[in-house]
Parts: sequence; structure tokens; C-alpha cells
Amino acid sequence: MKRRTFCLIAVFVLLSAVPALAEDFIFRDNHGLKGLQDTCKRLGCEVKKSLDGDSDRLFLVKTPRTNDAKAFMDLLVTVEGGSYEPNLPFNVGEPYAIAGQPPAALLDHLEMPYFNTTVWHGYVTQPPAGRISLSAAQDIVIEQTTREAGNGIVAVIDTGIDPNHPAFNGLLVTGYDFIRNQLGWGSETSDLDVDQSTMAVLDNAGPVRVNQSTMAVLDENLRSKLLGQPMDISAFGHGTMVAGIVHLAAPTAKIMSLKVFQANGTGYLSDVIRAINWAVAHKADVINMSFSYPEYSNELMKAVSSANRKGVICVAAAGNRGNATLVYPAALQKQVMGVASTTMDTDPSLDDKLSTFSNRGAALVWVGAPGEGIVTPYPFGTYAAGWGTSFSTPFVSGTAALLRSVDDSLDQSQAAEAIGSSAIPVYPEMGHGRLDVSVAVQAWLAASSGATPSNRKNH
Repeated sequence: MKRRTFCLIAVFVLLSAVPALAEDFIFRDNHGLKGLQDTCKRLGCEVKKSLDGDSDRLFLVKTPRTNDAKAFMDLLVTVEGGSYEPNLPFNVGEPYAIAGQPPAALLDHLEMPYFNTTVWHGYVTQPPAGRISLSAAQDIVIEQTTREAGNGIVAVIDTGIDPNHPAFNGLLVTGYDFIRNQLGWGSETSDLDVDQSTMAVLDNAGPVRVNQSTMAVLDENLRSKLLGQPMDISAFGHGTMVAGIVHLAAPTAKIMSLKVFQANGTGYLSDVIRAINWAVAHKADVINMSFSYPEYSNELMKAVSSANRKGVICVAAAGNRGNATLVYPAALQKQVMGVASTTMDTDPSLDDKLSTFSNRGAALVWVGAPGEGIVTPYPFGTYAAGWGTSFSTPFVSGTAALLRSVDDSLDQSQAAEAIGSSAIPVYPEMGHGRLDVSVAVQAWLAASSGATPSNRKNH
């Protein structure tokens, strides 16, 4: 009784100060939801949502209006036990990767079949795919296993996807929009203030720059509608582009779109954690995270560690600041493969090097992959070219899905070993080197020989 009276007095003191906006915190409470709700009812806080599903231990808590939200959370820990951390703002699609000229592959619009989908010829035959021996790796998998080129589900935590793009026909599994709390495809076109039926690509479409790191093939009508939006859409298309590269690398793998970021690229740590836990609970095998943040999060580390324990492979972007710095989740190297960007240049002295915009350092980067002028699907059934570690990362995620066609018992450490040990040395601060998918497949074939592939991991 004395403790409760003391806590109520402390709350009164906190709230009697000049009020400020309420703040959200990630709160771990080992007593579960009911006890936390009862405590918040007394103290004036709000339990907004669960972040770990049925585990019932991790929550997003909103403080009352106070000028010292941290002090309030300290008080909540005193009363309830547990721990907390700030709900950090995350961003996808950092704006420091500057687009150059449109790659020739972006102008190759001829349609062709690609496994069970229809895509542009330039997308399949683009030089970055050849650089990492992608087609050769797919041939090896098909010839030496009973599987197709890509196995399992790759969850893409991003801005969403264009679910109607022909490149994804028959590939999508149910995803989730964490911004709107809606089950479905996680469509990123839902962010636009337009009549979707009028957003069609016409015959006179050509490459136009839609943001600092992307050139998309749009006609003038579509370009004006897209760029004339009343809101910031600087990251629009990012998720579709990332998912398209996963499909390029592992064309028969399924894709799960988890929309955490808005079209302006903004999102929150709480939804990133929620998406990781959701992906694991819904049988994802690989998680692609083409985003980064400079602050360490213990709860993010716990989420990816939990995913690893359940057999899920995690891959993340090293970031585009051009620094030897740590960013997360890529720097969680025991749990995540961090991916840097390598060059694609006609000048041999500049080719196959670390991109100038790419973050670097052995403590951050596991491998590099091409990240300049990557041709990939874009919303409205068209294609774009992107620059950045965001577009290097899904080459590695797709490779993991391709390796699962050899043996679907593949886990984080095995994927990291196969991919890292087979990489081509490029730069001392780029981890194990540049991705070579064909050699990685051969390494995993050798490592798994004699093993009996499981039908499905139990997660």
C-alpha cells in the first residue's frame, strides 16, 4: 500500500510540471499484458500495442503528457519491473546515393518469360546479374537438386510492394501493413493521393529521375501525377524495387511484403520489431532489411536473435553515408549479414570496387554486392534503376533463398559461411568481399552433401 501511494504521489509530481507531448516507448514486461494495463490505468499511461504477438512480453507504451517522459518510464520500471528503450525513428532509402546516367538495361523493354513471370529483358540480362554469376548459380541449383531456383519465403520489410506488377505474379504470400494495421499485400500504392486506375504507363515512357537514388521509366502523365503529390514520396517504390531484386536472384521463392515505412521513408523501431516477429510467426525463411539506424537497440537484437533461433536468415543494408561506422541491424553480425555496395563502371580502374557512398568496415559489412544502377520492378508495372546499399542487400537475401533450394535446413551461420567464404576479395574494409552466387551455391552443395534436407523448419 505504501509503494502504491508513493507511486501515485510521484506521478502527480511529474504531471504537475509544464506538460509536453506524450511519448512512445518500447517496454518489456515479464508479467504480461494484464498487469501492465492495470498499472497504466493507475499511472495514466497507455498500452498501445503488442510487439511480439502471442509472447505477450513486449509492448509499445505511451506516457501521459509530461515534461520528463524518461522519468515517467523509470517510475514505470520501479512499479512494474521490466525495461524500456525509446521508439527510435527509422528511415529507409537514405538520400546520399546519387543516380548517374540510366543504365542501358533500363532501356531494354522487351518482355520475356522469367520462370513463371513476365519481365523486361534488360532486368534479367543486366550486367550486375552477370557480375555475381546469378544465372550460372540458378542453373547449378536446377541441375543438381530437385528444386527450382529459390525456395521458401523472403520477407521484405520496407515501404510495401506493387502487388499487381507482372514480375510478382503468383509469388506473393499474405503480408501486413503495419502503418494501417491491415492484413494483405502491404501495397505501397495505398500511400498515394491519386486515382489508381489512371496511373498507367504509356508507349512514350522513358527514364526520369524520381528521387536522388532512383530513375524510373514513366510517361509524362504518370511522372507529373507522381511528382505532384501533396506529400513527400521520396521513398515511394523502394519496397517494390527491393522485392524485384529478390525475385531476380531467387525467381521461384515466395515474397512476403511487410509495410513498415511510409512513402517518405519514415517508420519506427517498434514496427520494425513487430514486422520481424510477424515474419517469423508466419513462416518466413529469410528477412530482408534494406534500412539502417546509427543507434543500437537491445530489443532489435533480441528480435533478430529470436528469428535466428527459429531458423530464419536475416540480411540488412550497410547504409549510404560513405563512412566506416556502425549502423543497425547490419552491425549485429552474429545475427545479421550486413551488405555494402560495389561499383558497376565501364572504366576498369573504377569497376568492381566499393561504392563511394557505401558504408564500410569489417565490423559492419559481411559482403558487398552490386548497388549502382540496378534495374528492377517499380510500381505501375514499370521498371526503375536504383543506387544504394538498399539494392545490394536483396541480392544477398535472394542468394540465401537460392541456397535453400539445395538444402532447406540452411540457417544464419550456414548461409553466412557459404556466402562469406565464397566472396571475391575487393576492398579491405568490405568484409569477406563481393558476392559470387555461383561459388556460394557450390560451397553449400559441398557443405550439405550427405545431409538430408528437411521438408520444413519447425517455426
